[in-house]
Amino acid sequence: MKAINVLGYSRNNEQFVVKTQNADVRISNNNRFPELDGPSPFEYILAGFAGCINAVGQNVAAELGINLKSLQIEITGTVSQEERIGFSKIEIVLKPTTDASLKLLQAWLKLVQQKSPVYDNLINPTPVELILFKEYNYAA
Repeated sequence: MKAINVLGYSRNNEQFVVKTQNADVRISNNNRFPELDGPSPFEYILAGFAGCINAVGQNVAAELGINLKSLQIEITGTVSQEERIGFSKIEIVLKPTTDASLKLLQAWLKLVQQKSPVYDNLINPTPVELILFKEYNYAA
């Protein structure tokens, strides 16, 4: 098993910044420096989903001998305002540029769906543990 860790922080309503292993990720608005605005948390979920599908799609295409000249992935998440907080539906449109047959592309799509860890995490319950740590300042 491999653990992936990120660390996010903000100060006094400043922009939320997440440190990953290789990058700093800015989320949402930066009122002091608008040029540093970042995508919303919902957009990051969809972008990560698209990135995962791309990586898996490229690998599966290589396994099946499909020459993908390009792959466009469009993901639309419908945010529910009534039923529950979050996405009520996510639609994914994959547009590969290839000479592969429709039958082979359908097999490719099924394997991409089966092998995508983000897809799996979004459709199946994943245990989430929320821990609160209150930092105390002790007077000497």
